[in-house]
Amino acid sequence: MCMEDGDGRRSRAMGLICLGMAWMAASAQTPPVQVPTVQAPRYTVVVDAAHGGDDTGGHSGTQSGSQNGSWMEKDTTLALSVRLRSLLAARGIAVVTTRETDTNVDRVRRDELANHAKAQACIILHASLSGTGVHLFISSLAPAQPARIEPWSTAQAPWINRSLGLAGALNSAMQHAGLSVTLGRTALPVVDSMACPAVAIEMSPKGASGGSDHSPIDSLNDTDYQARIAEAVAAAIVEWRSAGSDTGAGQP
Repeated sequence: MCMEDGDGRRSRAMGLICLGMAWMAASAQTPPVQVPTVQAPRYTVVVDAAHGGDDTGGHSGTQSGSQNGSWMEKDTTLALSVRLRSLLAARGIAVVTTRETDTNVDRVRRDELANHAKAQACIILHASLSGTGVHLFISSLAPAQPARIEPWSTAQAPWINRSLGLAGALNSAMQHAGLSVTLGRTALPVVDSMACPAVAIEMSPKGASGGSDHSPIDSLNDTDYQARIAEAVAAAIVEWRSAGSDTGAGQP
């Protein structure tokens, strides 16, 4: 204890001791400073299942010779989205989907979800009864330098070169999986407003090597065929990530 001397004053030595004891007591009661842990941003992929709800996309009634009856594009794109989401999540990749059920999501909302995610890749899923194999499309916009504020309708322009790189990775993976692939560029309103490397993938019926005895409807409803495409897309994205294309997230 700190005691006063006979004259009511503390000696200099005793005063220093008391100050030291007071500091130690205060330190013992002060909780340790918590240093925040800085985590690296997760690798994120947006998967957009086109159509949904009352927007069926392409569709057909029961086709002659078909074993599976009618077909609607919205069902195929959702099935592909669910498969792809599971495959990517199993590889430690965060996935943002534009829809998980048979609901109608307008084009602006799809773009808002994609742009808010600041994704390293955006995959837009379509399906068609015409053509064969898998078609890869990127925006037909001309490449442009990034601007302080990008016009909504041409937000994809600064990302064109990286979208071409992503399309190349997808093409390579699909060919490796034995899938027939074609590449093209076209005006795609949803893609044109996405600020991320973006590729639209259209699943068409198998080519002759995939079994010409199947009707187009049966081919698109074939879960094994859907799985091959989803697995090829997942493999391409993993390769895209390992090649260093995840650097500069949110920057073209």
